[in-house]
Amino acid sequence: MVAAVRPLVTVHALEGDMATDGSNAVRCRTTSGSPTPCRSAPGTRRRLSRGDGTCRVSYSPRARRRHPPRRAGCLREHVPWRRMFAPTKIWRRWHRRVNLNLRRYAVVSALAASAVPALVMARGHRIEGIPEVPLVISDSAESVEKTSSAIKILKQIGAYADAEKAKESHAIRSGKGKMRNRRYVSRRGPLIVYGTEGAKIVKAFRNIPGVDVMNVERLNLLKLAPGGHLGRFIVWTKSAFERLDAVFGTFDKASERKNKYVLPRSKMSNSDLSRIINSDEVQSVVRPIKTEVKRKALKKNPLKNLNAMLKLNPYAKTARRVALLTEAQRIKSKKEKLDKKRTKLPKEEAAAIRAAGKSWYHTMISDSDYTEFENFSKWLGATQ
Repeated sequence: MVAAVRPLVTVHALEGDMATDGSNAVRCRTTSGSPTPCRSAPGTRRRLSRGDGTCRVSYSPRARRRHPPRRAGCLREHVPWRRMFAPTKIWRRWHRRVNLNLRRYAVVSALAASAVPALVMARGHRIEGIPEVPLVISDSAESVEKTSSAIKILKQIGAYADAEKAKESHAIRSGKGKMRNRRYVSRRGPLIVYGTEGAKIVKAFRNIPGVDVMNVERLNLLKLAPGGHLGRFIVWTKSAFERLDAVFGTFDKASERKNKYVLPRSKMSNSDLSRIINSDEVQSVVRPIKTEVKRKALKKNPLKNLNAMLKLNPYAKTARRVALLTEAQRIKSKKEKLDKKRTKLPKEEAAAIRAAGKSWYHTMISDSDYTEFENFSKWLGATQ
């Protein structure tokens, strides 16, 4: 995504400025038109925002009276003579290392996003009353010392509505965070960027809720993209805006402050890819559309497909037929043998076999009869 770039940006004069203070327009900086990859800045901001993990506990006089001094081995607050279970280790990996080029890329992306009104409004800033984005004011604002004068400047340029939104959003945090030294939450208002080192503008704006002040030489990603969301509303002074090319360089010229650093150039100057492909210049040199479709034949398994096997082995059909005939002959001969064994006997022969069995049974009973056991024959069910 590339920010909308204008050749010139108007420098808005403040009340009391002289007509000879300088030109009322400056050339738009290259940083305002650099690519804004929305994927790198949130991750970089998340890794840079790792805290130190220190637990702050109240040491008020009342707490000291209620709890005696801690002795050796007592690591938990307000619990004397006891140690804390599973205390936070000091060797925890609190910080995350981020490559220098990636940090610079994220800062440049956040600056470019601040020049797109749609992204600034999507972040929730009230910029309906400001003249333009980016908003540049004269350098006379850097000499302001009083907070009342700073509020007057914000009202004059139409940015006070955003500061009022931040002030009214001050509320108690929901959840356990209110007990962990982050009790209040509030939205972010405009960011004032100045160019002169040691300017009095810091003292004037530091007491306005939601308003942050930064030097153009020390831009902080955590303030340029709070929460990892691009599009912070930035108010530039003229000297700070003119200093951007020297700090970050351009597409062709290296930075004066960062060794051999040039702005990342976009891969495509025109992101409308479909329009490029369908243009006459591209369509006149590309190959025509292929109308005939040549489909490759599906390879078939010869062990499962007979036609594929016949192409490789013409004798396979004869071998298959011989195998089938041999199997049928084997089954037929086996059935004949079984039928011959299972033939029924004649009635006379079957009756003779049964009579022989009965006579053998009676002979066995008579030979095994015991006189001393009178119930044995009855139990066998035989009579003599």
